[in-house]
Amino acid sequence: MSIVLLGISVWIRLQLNESPAFKKMKEEGTHSKAPLSEAFGQWGNAKIALIALFGLVMGQGVVWYTGQFYALFFLQSILKIDGYTANLLIAYSLIIGTGGFIFFGALSDRIGRKPIILAGCLIAALTYFPLFGALTTAANPALANAIATVKVSVAADPADCGNLFNPVGTRKFTSSCDVARDALAKAGVKYTSTAGTAGEPAKILVNDAEVQVFKDGKVDPDFAKNLTAAVVAAGYPKADDAGKVKLNGVFDIFKSQTLTIIGILTILVIYVTMVYGPIAAALVELFPTRIRYTSMSLPYHIGNGWFGGLLPATSFALVAQTGDIYYGLWYPIVFALATVVIGLLLVPETKDRDIYAND
Repeated sequence: MSIVLLGISVWIRLQLNESPAFKKMKEEGTHSKAPLSEAFGQWGNAKIALIALFGLVMGQGVVWYTGQFYALFFLQSILKIDGYTANLLIAYSLIIGTGGFIFFGALSDRIGRKPIILAGCLIAALTYFPLFGALTTAANPALANAIATVKVSVAADPADCGNLFNPVGTRKFTSSCDVARDALAKAGVKYTSTAGTAGEPAKILVNDAEVQVFKDGKVDPDFAKNLTAAVVAAGYPKADDAGKVKLNGVFDIFKSQTLTIIGILTILVIYVTMVYGPIAAALVELFPTRIRYTSMSLPYHIGNGWFGGLLPATSFALVAQTGDIYYGLWYPIVFALATVVIGLLLVPETKDRDIYAND
């Protein structure tokens, strides 16, 4: 399929003309002979690339990834919604919200790129916690109730507890503390950590029930089964809980629970369209034609590839580290708010700039 799509993409690209600004520059012979050194070796140009990265694209990247990718991850990995249902819910929200790209792109031609992008970052940062809380209540109400009522704690020697960052999912945790916290996080269980006896293996307390993690110096063969039984007995939902949202077909959406979830997810997509709709124009207008392609590539790809791309893994590591299923939201919130501050102070408005300019 990728080969077919690549062929179509190449065909489309061959039908396109260069932009008028680039053609004019080529005709005048004013294009850069060393775009890399000119774009990043001269502080005046490099400074603009850094301002674009931290004052626009960093926030855009985390808001985009939160609204599309982390929302899907949250539904599947934390709320335990089956993959078919979760993907379909996200698909509906994208279909409904996609028009926002056109709307906010056009609006940015009238009122500016900067206010829309920064407003999207600010509104997203201020509303992520209530929106994801509402998403939990709507999608898996029994889980939301258990998080509020069931007390789970991990008692472990602090020296036995490491970090749980696992960006590609290949790490094998060997300490009892890390095994316990990783298992609870993957089960969508909220927990707290307490200091245990030095040198003793970790243990999990579910209300008053104790779950043994290690046996004879290694993971208890019955650990996963015992943990599941303990949290279900305390009030966490079973895997097949009837209260969880579940779609039995593409058009099985006309229920209040499903429509509520789609509504919440659509709000998250609208935030995506606010920051993404104007971003291409903003980046094009920030840089002169002679180094435009090179200059805008760095902030765009680092902002989206690094700050956005690492979001799901980093957010889940924060969830596992703290035991709070919402704690991972601090990752996009902090970076979105940082972009708001930096953008307000340093990013110029560009909507009326002449993109034919070379200086």
